[in-house]
Amino acid sequence: MSREPPRTAKEQGSGHQLRGVRLRQRLARIRQAWGRRLHALRRDALVVYYAARDPRLPWGVRLLALAVAAYALSPIDLVPDFIPVLGYLDDLVLVPLGVALVIRWAPSLVLIDARLQAAATAARPVSRIAAAVIVLAWLVTLLLAWLGWRRWRG
Repeated sequence: MSREPPRTAKEQGSGHQLRGVRLRQRLARIRQAWGRRLHALRRDALVVYYAARDPRLPWGVRLLALAVAAYALSPIDLVPDFIPVLGYLDDLVLVPLGVALVIRWAPSLVLIDARLQAAATAARPVSRIAAAVIVLAWLVTLLLAWLGWRRWRG
């Protein structure tokens, strides 16, 4: 019978390293899963937006779809994000719930057309030049406002 020699302190520490590696791998999987969910939610919010514009959608569902799309795509929140817990809770509850209700209550043909429109929109190239022009326009506006404020102040 062969007995294993006693483990050194360095070898005993490798168990902690293994747990650390497993923890990092698990956190990476969780991060990827949440990334997929957020991507799907963003895609579904765009689907809801296009469904809300479809005249075949019943009025009650259309009003809900418009409210959900406006809230999901708007930079203004019902509860500001700087309020601890509640600021993000509304985004984590209201938007997915509204999207799920609209998708559940909307006719399937409307959803099919809305998904096709959303896929076409997502496939469009992003214009970096247009984004740069918009940012430049905002910077010029801020500069003019600052200069006006300095002159007004005295």
